[in-house]
Amino acid sequence: MSAAKRRESRLPGAKDRGVSRRQSSEPQRSPRSSRTVQPARRVAYDVLRAVSGSDAYANLLLPSAIADAALSPQDAALATELTYGTLRRRGTYDAIIAAAAGRSIDDIDEAVLDALRLATHQLLATRVASHAAVNESVNLVTAESGRGASGFANAVLRRISRDTPGQWQERIESEARSDDERLGLRTAHPVWIIRALRRALAAESREEELEALLEADNVSPEVTLVALPGLAERGTPARPYAPTAFGSPGGDPHTIIAASGGTVRVQDEGSQLVALALAGAAPMRAGEQWLDLCAGPGGKTALLAAIARQHDVTLEANEVVPTRARLVRNALKAVPGEVTVHEEDGRGLTAASRGHYDRILVDAPCTGLGALRRRPEARWRKSPADVAELVPLQEQLLAGALDALAPGGIVAYVTCSPHLAETSGVVSEVLRTREDVIELDAAGVLSGVVQSPLDLASDGSGRVQLWPHRHGTDAMFLALLQRSDASGRMIR
Repeated sequence: MSAAKRRESRLPGAKDRGVSRRQSSEPQRSPRSSRTVQPARRVAYDVLRAVSGSDAYANLLLPSAIADAALSPQDAALATELTYGTLRRRGTYDAIIAAAAGRSIDDIDEAVLDALRLATHQLLATRVASHAAVNESVNLVTAESGRGASGFANAVLRRISRDTPGQWQERIESEARSDDERLGLRTAHPVWIIRALRRALAAESREEELEALLEADNVSPEVTLVALPGLAERGTPARPYAPTAFGSPGGDPHTIIAASGGTVRVQDEGSQLVALALAGAAPMRAGEQWLDLCAGPGGKTALLAAIARQHDVTLEANEVVPTRARLVRNALKAVPGEVTVHEEDGRGLTAASRGHYDRILVDAPCTGLGALRRRPEARWRKSPADVAELVPLQEQLLAGALDALAPGGIVAYVTCSPHLAETSGVVSEVLRTREDVIELDAAGVLSGVVQSPLDLASDGSGRVQLWPHRHGTDAMFLALLQRSDASGRMIR
């Protein structure tokens, strides 16, 4: 018998119903009322289950779950910490759970596994008392998967609770097959993401910043708000770069947002900067036609709409997914005037609009690797296959946008990802086939927008890559491309 099998055989309930995923189609459930679970833990667990089982996003689901449960501010803070902390370090916790259980996590029922992850976070990364973390997590398992599975969970968690976080970290890192895998276990990032981030930093000759970046991904971002120009006054504390950005006093923005009627919104400073760069890339003229091609959920659209309103510019938006198109329309309610929101494939819309627009924002669908601070589950949900699938779409959207520009018009190509294949790779490939496009100095344009100098690395292209560890923003990428006339001259 192998060592792993011997450990497994010693775990109470290891062969009981509810442990193996193959046995979990008809779990023995106990009524939730028969086992008391603290409300914050119940909310965190339910969100974790939705993320694992339904591909939900915690940042969209958690606020409504907290409201529905009528949690106190203290319990809401606990639910938030338990949810995001567990999601961020899921890969590390899975390795610890597997070691403690003596079996692969693939052989543990998903409902049980989420309860184990939640408890492991409490045991190893919070001040929650060990007995409370174990007992309430066992109650969760009993309620969700039956008493047999709860015996297994109890044994695994008591095994985890006997050693310190440092001892568990040392144990799982000793089993790593490479330095990158060891780094991934320490910083809770998949190896493929670590390597992609290293390549992106190396392109700036700043590879030594990798660990600082990985650590920044694991820190909850401060709440940043945008004051829509001409409609709201920026509050304090002011953020360092975007003239529209400020922090939320006390952290909870809902009172400020509600009082503003939507003219103040939550928006990362990096997202504000890329929209402001498109607006500031050339002098604005009355009558210009602008397009936000991939507009959902509408934060950048609202900012562009407020700017367009000040300069007698017409803005249109497009979002192919109907639910996200509704979010765009909702975001625009606070901005007076009409903004047409199309619900078309962006490639078809641009093909039917050749030479029509003066400025186009292409905030392309991407892996979202630049927003792992606020969407920590994305690191475990995405794979290299997603990059390979997205890059052709990104190239087609950018090429279509360039075709839809009037001579002298400008496209801002933006991604919330620093992956080189999604950023410079897309721009370089599209430019390779075009003789009617000139790349502008996006870094120079941005320097004219910001209030404080940005520490930007330069490869000579003028493209901009923002970073969480360096700028305190999401890792937004920006390139500005301008359409020339037939002779190659710029109109502006």
